[in-house]
Amino acid sequence: MVFASMFGAVTALGAYISIPLQPVPITMQTLFVCLSGALLGGYFGAISQVIYVLLGVIGLPVFAGGTAGPGILLGPSGGYLFGFIAGAYTIGKLMEVKKEPGIIWIIFSFLSGTVVLYGLGLLQLFLIARLSLMKSFLVGVVPFLPGDLIKLVVAALITLKVRNKINLSGVRQDQ
Repeated sequence: MVFASMFGAVTALGAYISIPLQPVPITMQTLFVCLSGALLGGYFGAISQVIYVLLGVIGLPVFAGGTAGPGILLGPSGGYLFGFIAGAYTIGKLMEVKKEPGIIWIIFSFLSGTVVLYGLGLLQLFLIARLSLMKSFLVGVVPFLPGDLIKLVVAALITLKVRNKINLSGVRQDQ
């Protein structure tokens, strides 16, 4: 739980490294979503993101742009927050499939988790903002692709370097 709490906290910090676009800003949060799933596994990776979301729901200004409150979950960008949880879980479960995944598997896991994250974000953006599916895709996915691809590669390299130096094996277990 300590590692999950720490990753929840660094995801919150990632919200403050931001390029303010509308309706969804670009942040460093997805880097920490990837790392939480990769290093903590599916269950605790998802728990770390639940902790992050709960911090924001109770009123701490940890969401992108220093926002907070349960209303954010119901707004156009709320699906991405749910996507953080599902994305970290997906990444962690895929990482758990292999004993010591290589760079290709790690990137595949990150891409899969990112697709889940984008999918939930896109769905809520489509439903709440009442944009067409194509417009939702153009404003809710396309601007983030270049930065997220860079963050995925950086997260993969960090994962390769850190996974053998920090003993998280007691954390990574099937739940």
